[in-house]
Amino acid sequence: MELVIKDARITGREGLTDIGLEGGEIASIQPGLKGEKEISAEGNLVSPSFYEIHIHLDAILTEGDPRPNQSGSLWEGISIWAERVKRLTPEDIRARVLKALRWFVAHGVTHIRSHVDICDPSLVAMKTLVEIKKEAAGLIDLQLVAFPQLGIFSFDGGEELLQRALEMGADVVGGIPHYEHTREYGVQDVKFALDLAHRTGLLADIHCDETDDDQSRFLETMAAETIRLKLGGRVAASHTTAMHSYNNAYADKIISLVKKSGMHVISNPPDNSVLQGRFDHYPIRRGLTRVKELLAAGVNVAAGHDSVMDAGDPLHTAFILLHYGMMSGRQDRQHLFPMLTSRPAAIWGNPHGLETGNPADLIVWPVPTEDDALRTIPPRRYVIKRGRIVAETKPEKSLVLGETVKFLR
Repeated sequence: MELVIKDARITGREGLTDIGLEGGEIASIQPGLKGEKEISAEGNLVSPSFYEIHIHLDAILTEGDPRPNQSGSLWEGISIWAERVKRLTPEDIRARVLKALRWFVAHGVTHIRSHVDICDPSLVAMKTLVEIKKEAAGLIDLQLVAFPQLGIFSFDGGEELLQRALEMGADVVGGIPHYEHTREYGVQDVKFALDLAHRTGLLADIHCDETDDDQSRFLETMAAETIRLKLGGRVAASHTTAMHSYNNAYADKIISLVKKSGMHVISNPPDNSVLQGRFDHYPIRRGLTRVKELLAAGVNVAAGHDSVMDAGDPLHTAFILLHYGMMSGRQDRQHLFPMLTSRPAAIWGNPHGLETGNPADLIVWPVPTEDDALRTIPPRRYVIKRGRIVAETKPEKSLVLGETVKFLR
């Protein structure tokens, strides 16, 4: 074996074991393995690496530039970005993105799906990120979404720009129906994006119903079009926060329709826990989509960070979801790590998990269980990408000074 992780603890498996890595894959999981190089998990957890399934790398680390978002609202944020996008250069994008990618790797992220704003006739962000994607391969995999931030039909030339971005190298077709000027434009947005995915054979990931408006119902259009075009498994709906405000009868209907369509849903707890409910005056809605109900119906749900101060630790996403999504029960908590690992991998279309033959993309933790990781949010001991150690954090020691310390009096 090229690399062996000794004394590893794997969720759902009794006792400790070794994990042997060869040729970038998990070659064997059993005690007593020998390797050319060996590291010890010291009886602690080894998990699949993280996917950051929803982020905006083109806008990363721009908070406060050209001005702070005083309200903290989504609408002010989009307005500020519309100003900032005019000053984008390849050098500006490259410096910010490469800095953030190092942070992501240290957090155990080996795959990132980034939405890239294409409402810019120069498409400088997409051009630059396509280049960075090639350069970063082997350290971190990027999947780029052609994202029409200001709408496909509400922004002049949006249809052409979306198609040009795909020709340039974008991997995924994006959309944003609830931000279009009219409901009719929003329906067109969904139909155009999914038809484009159908014709090109690409995946689709649409910002959908990211609002508190209980009449924003583009998810049903997405589901119906996914069924009509037979795109099951290739389409993801991001945010879907309006579902939090639907009456229960309609929510039940739409969840059943989403399940029937084979669509994925991506929740963004860090952003939507602070962006939604802005028009409320107590009680203030949490604004997350109905994660527990979707999971119970058998829908594949993943969790992403989005953009709150950017480059966040995926464990923060899970920690917020645990609390705001009321997923503190033991059975609910068991969904949290998969929502950062195997579930987003399924959206991407990759095998991912601690099974022989899967890519050797792993995290070695300094704690024994997933619950301990969620509770303490510790640094990652080792991050492994395709069988190669790409990040390491040396153990920290804390000393209590003083000869006598009385903790209880």
